[in-house]
Amino acid sequence: MHSTQARPSKPPFVKSSAVFFGLTNLAAITIVPWWGITQGYSPAAWIAATVLLALGGMSITTGYHRMWSHRTFKAAWPVRLAFAIFGGMALQNSIYVWAARHRIHHRHVDDVERDPHSIRTGFWHAHIGWMLRNWPTSEVDFSQVRDLERDPIVMWQHRYYWALVWVSNLGIPLALGWMTGDWIGMFLLAGVLRLVASHHFTFFINSLAHTWGRRPYSEENTAVDNGMIALLTWGEGYHNYHHAFQADYRNGIRWWQYDPSKWLINVLAWCGLVYDRKRTPTFRIRRARLMLQFQRLQRRLEGDAPATWRERFEQEFGQFKDTIGQWQAVQMRRVEAGADAIKDRWQRTELHTRVRELEYRLKMQQKRLRALARSLGPQTA
Repeated sequence: MHSTQARPSKPPFVKSSAVFFGLTNLAAITIVPWWGITQGYSPAAWIAATVLLALGGMSITTGYHRMWSHRTFKAAWPVRLAFAIFGGMALQNSIYVWAARHRIHHRHVDDVERDPHSIRTGFWHAHIGWMLRNWPTSEVDFSQVRDLERDPIVMWQHRYYWALVWVSNLGIPLALGWMTGDWIGMFLLAGVLRLVASHHFTFFINSLAHTWGRRPYSEENTAVDNGMIALLTWGEGYHNYHHAFQADYRNGIRWWQYDPSKWLINVLAWCGLVYDRKRTPTFRIRRARLMLQFQRLQRRLEGDAPATWRERFEQEFGQFKDTIGQWQAVQMRRVEAGADAIKDRWQRTELHTRVRELEYRLKMQQKRLRALARSLGPQTA
């Protein structure tokens, strides 16, 4: 559990937000199930709700978050336009506003005076409370997103955001209801329930993904990795990794980790619609994990651990620093060689294999540290 820091006083409610969230959530837990029990929903309504939920959620995670907020890849205009339209349907504000707040969150994560939805202010605040009152931290600083002003699709969506919201959230469900003859069922499932579910799935990233899980890459903030949360957030549950390496277009870096946003980006890249995908080098990832292992192991050895174990720790840490130094030397050689390192096949291969060897050294050292940690016995909290 994270300790909370109470704010000195609560600002007034944002009445429009309080009424909107109150009514939509109330309808989702009363009217939607009541209609389902008394009238039932058509298969078409369930299919439409599922498809629109996926389109809206993926547009937020893939478009709003990974492409526009973090610039982890670039996309052709048809992809950006689709993300802008269906992201607007998710009703989480315009790209311009969303990205401005999100960049502040990353820059000042866990700072109750700056982070818009700091988990240290409480689970409720991080999940939804930060939008219900006029908190100073919720004010939008557009100086954070000057780069997005050069994207005509971003500015078009920001300018016509509310028209897009009404058309997509009312127009699309009602049009589908007219086509299927199920006006009310389509509106309740593909409109109301889909929107409420989409909201909470995204809100879980701010609340659950800073509360429940593991921190394998960094302990500098509250972000955690949790595969269960990833199932609800279109792959965003690997949040500790994301905060450690926010420039990476992936969140789930293992092949078995559920990250449909990453898969969508890769499929679009294979189709030629996405390019310039940014990936964190494997060495840097292993270095971060290993550094955290050393820090945790060092804390355990500060007690009455035998001298032989401390000697092993110092030996391993010395090898770790040596590996880091060799990797930095390889990077320096690559920079100094410049274009020659790319053109010369032998030199390119030699540098690549050298990095792979150093990656393997870190991998083996991780295994040795795990064995050393197990030999110390169970860790006490």
